[in-house]
Amino acid sequence: MLRSFDLAIVGAGICGLAHALAAAKRGKKVVVIDRDGQANGASIRNFGFVTVTGQQRGECWRRAMRSRDVWAEVAEAAGIEILHRGLVMAARRPEARAVLETFVKTEMGEGCELLEPAAAKSRFPLLKDVAAALHSPHEIRVESRTAIPLIASWLAEAHGVTLLRGVAVHSVEPPHIVTSEGTVTAEAAVVCPGDDLVSLFPERLGTFGLTRCKLHMMRLAPVAGTVDAAIMSDLGLVRYLGYAELPEATALRRVLETEQAEHLANGVHLIVVRSADGSLVVGDSHHYAATPDPFAPESVDELILDELRAVVETGDIRVTERWTGTYASATDRLALIDRPSDAVRLVLITSGTGASTSFAIGEEVVAELFG
Repeated sequence: MLRSFDLAIVGAGICGLAHALAAAKRGKKVVVIDRDGQANGASIRNFGFVTVTGQQRGECWRRAMRSRDVWAEVAEAAGIEILHRGLVMAARRPEARAVLETFVKTEMGEGCELLEPAAAKSRFPLLKDVAAALHSPHEIRVESRTAIPLIASWLAEAHGVTLLRGVAVHSVEPPHIVTSEGTVTAEAAVVCPGDDLVSLFPERLGTFGLTRCKLHMMRLAPVAGTVDAAIMSDLGLVRYLGYAELPEATALRRVLETEQAEHLANGVHLIVVRSADGSLVVGDSHHYAATPDPFAPESVDELILDELRAVVETGDIRVTERWTGTYASATDRLALIDRPSDAVRLVLITSGTGASTSFAIGEEVVAELFG
């Protein structure tokens, strides 16, 4: 087996795979090492929704736009189905409409359209009555639990990337990467540990005030009608920074603190996406701890479903699957790129935006390492 590489990547989630792609495009010999035997972390426990609209203004939004473009290229090459495109942000309240009216006038609103209530209902019949709706064409939706393995296989077959699974990494000091199956040599290394903050470089990660976030998600049996774009609502307008940092969001937050305090306390906001079989993936919530507990109280799921019922004509709801996910989180940054040495980068997505920004971040980090 080839044991000498240009770049060794620790972690085979979307962040690690994004770095592998960026390096492989430069003709580099790449190995990706992961302790799990199959994709099992945050990269498959999400919506598979590449979110552009609503990402924080500036760097994050630009990264999301670039990552969306790479996703489209990779999906076609790797045989990943794009299930639907676009986003509908349904404004239930006049205060939410005010946020959207301002947003659509910014550079982030380019290509987006503000729909009046009748037009929103006509184009998206499943929506209940709204004060307005913002339609964005930028987003794409894939099924993450199948997309991530397909990307890994395609990288191996089309780009010669070596994947070592079920292998623990004990130390990273290029050119030596010591693993549970021996030493790999590489000119440089990128460590993408997800929410594992203690196995590698804990002394460095410990300086950034990181914690972990747990989220709830569900799959619902198909409902009557179609969902041809992702759906969000007012709660998302005070969580996604592209909206929440606009001055108009202050008034909306005050209303929500009165009318939906429990939702806010549990970090609940609504995302609805459709799968190929017509089922809906719905979430989510946010609870923070150094070690999140493994339990998923039904009361939190009910808060999510309560918001769903307020926004979408669902009829009877039948939950067919429930799961939780965890990811690294920081209060002062959306992504962390640390430099333990000239040849090593630590990369964590600390905001739950891994699917939306990793491809762009991978390009930036690889360009820095290899010039």
